Amino acid sequence: MARANILAVDRTAESSEESLSEQVYLEISQRIIDGTYPPGSRLREREIAEELNVSRVPVREALPRLESNGFIVTYPRRGAIIKQMTLRDVEELFDLRLCLEVFAARRAAEVAANGAPSPLLQQVMNQAMSIVDGPNETEISNTNAEFHTRIVEMTGNELLRMHMKSLAGRLRWLFAHTPDQDPRTQCAEHLALCKAIYDGRPDLAAALAFSHIEMGRKPSLEALKGVLPPK
Repeated sequence: MARANILAVDRTAESSEESLSEQVYLEISQRIIDGTYPPGSRLREREIAEELNVSRVPVREALPRLESNGFIVTYPRRGAIIKQMTLRDVEELFDLRLCLEVFAARRAAEVAANGAPSPLLQQVMNQAMSIVDGPNETEISNTNAEFHTRIVEMTGNELLRMHMKSLAGRLRWLFAHTPDQDPRTQCAEHLALCKAIYDGRPDLAAALAFSHIEMGRKPSLEALKGVLPPK
């Protein structure tokens, strides 16, 4: 498989066990997101290790993170099973985003106002603008997720970062499965939010984050209705 070959090349470039485990986690999660590993199927360590040209160790190390991020459920004697997302899961995800990401936007703007803004958010914004009209929906959805992650990292709040990290996989899944939303509209909303943060305007940043998330709720649920079970 082409992907396995790519991973093998990356393994040579990044020799540490930590970086290899990260690559394996990202590859497995992406295959779950794109349906290569469908809901209800079992993840078999040996088969995946052979597909990715790695030992079973980084695959085994990836499983707890895949479970904590909502990709799999582990059962006694059955092993790791790909989780079936539901409409209720999506609703709850939006509810949590309104709590955590709105606070993150406010706090990031406060950090910027105090003169310590990270350039990473702007870098992701620049990347998003360069690919917004491109054909690669996976790259667009992953960059979308990274934008929200960078805002959280900009706050410097480690506890918030840990909570959002556990939602990162679900966000990548959501953005990948709701591609019908106009990427240009999404990019424009991100650009306005990015500017409010770097301008050091906490109230505006929080308001824009709330609007951006809530405006995406209904179209996302509509797009997934009939695709996902209710609960």
